[in-house]
Amino acid sequence: MKKRALITGVTGQDGSYLAELLLAKGYEVHGLIRRASTFNTARIDHLYVDPHDPDAKLFLHYGDLSDGARLVTLLASINPDEVYNLAAQSHVRVSFDEPEHTADTTGTGTVRLLEAVRLSGIETRFYQASSSELYGATPPPQNEETRFYPRSPYAAAKLYSYWITKNYREAYDMFAVNGILFNHESPRRGETFVTRKITRAVAAIKAGRQEFVYMGNLDAVRDWGYAAEYVEGMWRMLQADVPDDYVLATGTGITVREFIEISFGHAGLNWEDHVRFDERYLRPTEVDALIGDPSKAREKLGWTPTIDGRQLAKIMVDADITALEHAGDPWIDTVHLDSWGTK
Repeated sequence: MKKRALITGVTGQDGSYLAELLLAKGYEVHGLIRRASTFNTARIDHLYVDPHDPDAKLFLHYGDLSDGARLVTLLASINPDEVYNLAAQSHVRVSFDEPEHTADTTGTGTVRLLEAVRLSGIETRFYQASSSELYGATPPPQNEETRFYPRSPYAAAKLYSYWITKNYREAYDMFAVNGILFNHESPRRGETFVTRKITRAVAAIKAGRQEFVYMGNLDAVRDWGYAAEYVEGMWRMLQADVPDDYVLATGTGITVREFIEISFGHAGLNWEDHVRFDERYLRPTEVDALIGDPSKAREKLGWTPTIDGRQLAKIMVDADITALEHAGDPWIDTVHLDSWGTK
C-alpha cells in the first residue's frame, strides 16, 4: 500500500518541495492550508490534480494550528503514516513585532498537533521543523549537543516546540523527531526573507525597474543551503529505525555582505552602487553567526548537501531574472524554474 503523509505549511517553500519529493516517491500527500479569500497555493499549483481524478495524489484540507479540535478530526480521517509540521510564523524580524502570534502558531501550534496525534490514536511518525535560530548567541560551529541560546520570539517559540516534541517522544513513545535546519533557501523563498529580497532586487535593478535595495546588518554570518536538498533530509529522518534529532547544514558560512556581492556580481552589477542601510531592518537582539555541523546526519542518514550559499546566490539570481523577463507569461515564474534557473 502507498504511504500517506500530512504536511502542515504545504504552501510554503519547504512544503512545496517536500510535497514534490513525496509524490515522486509514490506517497498520497495531504496538505493543511488556511482559509483565505484569495488563492494562496502558487507554490503547489503545478502539483495539483482535481481530487475527482482517479490519479489524484495531492489533497488539500482547510485547517489551522490554532484549532486543536480540527486537527484531531483531520488526523483521524486521514490516518497518515507520516506527519511533517512545517507551519509557523517563520520570519524572525517580524516575530519581534508579533511575539504573541508567533508564540501561538510557532510554539503552541506544535503541541496542539502533537496532542491531535495522541488523542486521535493514530500510529504515525512525526517531524518537527526546528531551527538553527535555537542556537542564537552560542558561537559556531553548532551541532546537536550545542547549547541553545535563542535571541528572538521566533527562536524562543521554536525552543518550546523542540522540547515538547522530545517530551512527547519520551512520555508517549511517539516516533517524533526534530530537524534542526540551518538557513535553506531557493527561488521559492518568500520575498521578504533576506536572500530572496536581495536576488529579486538584483533582477529588478538589472531590468531598470528600481535603483536601490535597503538592508540591515550585513555582517551576520549564515550557513545557507538549498531547500530542495533539505527536504530529502527531513524524509530520511522519518525512515530511520529509531527517532532522533538531527542538524541539517552545509558546514559553510558566508556573510550577508558576501551573499549580496555574489548576487550583484553574477548579474554584472556593483552592489555598492545599489545597497543602502536602513536601521528598521535591524533586530533588537542580533544573531551574529550560525554555521552547522551536519556530521550526524551524514553518518546516520547518509544525507549530504551539494549546494552552498555561494552557488545558491547565483541560482536564485538566475531564477529571478528569468521570472522578471517573462513576467507576462503565466506559465513562467520562480516556482516553475528548476535549480539552475531554466524552465
